[in-house]
Amino acid sequence: MTEENEPDWDPIRALARRVLEQGEALELSDETRACLHRGAREVGITPEDVEAALRSVSTATTLLREISRRMEDGEKRLSDASFRAYRLRDAGDLEGAREEIKKVLAVEVVPLYREHAEKVLGQIDRLQVVAESGQADPHLPEASQVPSLLRRVQQGQPLELSEGMRAFLRRAATEVAISEAETEVALASPESAGALLGTIMGRLRDASDRLKGATARMMDLRDAGDLEGARQQIRDWLAVEVVPRYRRAAEEQLAGLDGLPPTP
Repeated sequence: MTEENEPDWDPIRALARRVLEQGEALELSDETRACLHRGAREVGITPEDVEAALRSVSTATTLLREISRRMEDGEKRLSDASFRAYRLRDAGDLEGAREEIKKVLAVEVVPLYREHAEKVLGQIDRLQVVAESGQADPHLPEASQVPSLLRRVQQGQPLELSEGMRAFLRRAATEVAISEAETEVALASPESAGALLGTIMGRLRDASDRLKGATARMMDLRDAGDLEGARQQIRDWLAVEVVPRYRRAAEEQLAGLDGLPPTP
């Protein structure tokens, strides 16, 4: 299942809000039956179980609750496991990262979440090859490979400055706003290229920490009704952020705050 044909869960979620949260009575119209059939199929419930559930409003409501539960539980389980896996990956523990995703696959029944988990697992497997070979993978994001390559350098294995590795380091350096001139100087030797990797990793780590801190403070202030204080947190972040993708994230946060109505 690709992004282009991922399921549209808006109708089933809207139905769940009306029935399960707002207390609206479930009416087993043809449209509702079709919605439940589709939602059930997309979370791994068999057609036989759906047909049995649609015999009464009571059992159909139970079916709707189960569909909603699988969507919500699976999303949280995958999100939490991916977060832990990425933390372990960045610390160099690829086996630990792999185990986090395997735990999801051991219990997950929703096809969409299984596909996403398998994609993450495939990326971790590719990173293992990077870690063992010291060669960058052109099919993986540069930022995800930096920790594994840096770990090799820290363990005393110098970078092999092939044309592929040079191209990788140029792209990775650009991602964290290191100038072309500085990058070219660093590519003069395996030792200075290894130091460049460390600089890239440091900028990524610092930018990630700033993102988490500024977002948490912004949300606290926003929820307290202090929109100007929330905006200032993002402005302060933008004043020091150099990594382009994190700057874009900050600008999107600021635009979202500017679109909110003032607190009465």
